[in-house]
Amino acid sequence: MNTAYFLINTVFDLYLMVVLLRVWLQWARADFYNPLSQMVVKLTSPVLVPLRRIIPGFGGIDFAGILLALLVALGKLALLKSMNILQTDWMTMSLFALLTVLKKAGAMVFWVLLIRAILSWVSQGRNPIEYVMHQLTEPFLHPIRRILPPLGGLDLSVLVAFIALQALNYLLGDLFGQLWFLI
Repeated sequence: MNTAYFLINTVFDLYLMVVLLRVWLQWARADFYNPLSQMVVKLTSPVLVPLRRIIPGFGGIDFAGILLALLVALGKLALLKSMNILQTDWMTMSLFALLTVLKKAGAMVFWVLLIRAILSWVSQGRNPIEYVMHQLTEPFLHPIRRILPPLGGLDLSVLVAFIALQALNYLLGDLFGQLWFLI
């Protein structure tokens, strides 16, 4: 049963991250022709294009993508429930799905910030992936940089963002208890 849980969790969470990345790419208005963006679009378009006919976006937010993310999380939980791994009712499961999407979005922000920080140390600035990472993270880091300027050539805005993400993670853990850490 552990193997099935691991495989289901991994496959659904990876696709959930791709869907959330698609929503984030559109919100940040990242370069559509970047190879990373093209990969995300190709992986999500078969499901997202029909949904967009029903649910339009508004104000730069892709509501069809958000609904797809919730459906992927709910699908994962429903599959776990059908295998008797998850013992809960459907109403609670929809709350679990929302919390799963929130937690995975926070994890994705963390990983993209970490990748950007590592690429800034080793890359020469000509990498297309680094360009997209810059476009995705700049809306978070720019306000921090206005308050905390670079100190001796070091940009500490990523560190401040990590601390804020961790504090938010603990706050949500306090609000939702052990449920937050189990998802």
